[in-house]
Amino acid sequence: MRPVLEGVRVIELAGIGPAPFCGMMLADHGAEVIRIDRPGGSDPLSQDQGRDVLLRSRRSITLDLKRPEAVEIVARLVETADGLIEGFRPGVAERLGIGPDVLMARNPALVYGRMTGWGQDGPLADKAGHDLNYISISGCLAALGAEDQPPIPPLNLIGDYGGGGMMLAFGFVSALLAARRSGAGRVIDCSMADGAAALMAGMWSLRHNGMWSHGRGRNLLDGGAPFYACYACADGRFIAIGAIEAQFYARLVDALGLAGDPLFVAQHDQSQWPAMKARLAGIFASGPRATWTARLQQRDCCYSEVLTMDDAPAHEHSRARGSYVEADGWTQPRPAPRFADTDIVAPKMWRRDSDRAAILAEIGAVDPDRVAAGQELWKNRTSAG
Repeated sequence: MRPVLEGVRVIELAGIGPAPFCGMMLADHGAEVIRIDRPGGSDPLSQDQGRDVLLRSRRSITLDLKRPEAVEIVARLVETADGLIEGFRPGVAERLGIGPDVLMARNPALVYGRMTGWGQDGPLADKAGHDLNYISISGCLAALGAEDQPPIPPLNLIGDYGGGGMMLAFGFVSALLAARRSGAGRVIDCSMADGAAALMAGMWSLRHNGMWSHGRGRNLLDGGAPFYACYACADGRFIAIGAIEAQFYARLVDALGLAGDPLFVAQHDQSQWPAMKARLAGIFASGPRATWTARLQQRDCCYSEVLTMDDAPAHEHSRARGSYVEADGWTQPRPAPRFADTDIVAPKMWRRDSDRAAILAEIGAVDPDRVAAGQELWKNRTSAG
């Protein structure tokens, strides 16, 4: 079967972080994503062309959106597209002449995805920020880290990618389905702060059920529970234990020779958690990681090794499933999720402006960098639509 988003065309206005992640998700599943890159690039963290995994599988054209002829090219591309995604601060797209009112007038079925940190309105809407700032007001950041230490930034996984790019991809596909039923497009106001808050839904459930204590490192899922934590081994490597359910906990303590130890009888006695955790830390520190893998891996007690990015692709499970692939010699995660009996889109590395001539030819446009004063931008206005 063909990729699930084959036939969908998306215009992506260059940005960093969450909007490119959304574009990657859509391209990974077959959408044709045309990225409008900026002259000189847009991402200070990705200077090397052909190495940015987030930008894989795109077509690219560089346009200076401060020039009216470039804006008109974007508008013409939008007329051929199902959707557009942008990650500007509120009001920027409007000032450039490519806001939703303008573009949806030319394509009423357009899905217009807006990715911001704080959202399109509210007292912080026009303020600068990054992932760490957006997750800090959601109650999420405060729960991450050791009890006696400041909160720990969780990379930029929660705001940028989970609450941002992935949420925007979900919103985009939802709005696309609605547009195909009704013929009417949608504007998506995707805020990373909102998305991070939504990802905390399970923690709110624990709180409402009296199963959440304020403060870091005191709860079931934040490293406070001795049976849901990471431990250092004698060789400096780490393991992860996730034995929450009673049967998995029983297998863990039995495998470690602790089944008759009074300290480990009452799994959920939080008053004993610090002592239990210290005891387990001492046990795991007494041997190398290979020892614990040999003892616990086959006991089905929610045990795993903590692997680095260098180690992860070589893990037997990852190899068996083909969880990592190469494109142009660069290792990267395979597109996810998978669909049964559906081909994956083999990633191709992005090159800035690599599709300029072809994209302009498809809409009958003259290269705006070659347009002299008064020269027609369009080669053939009739055939170009």
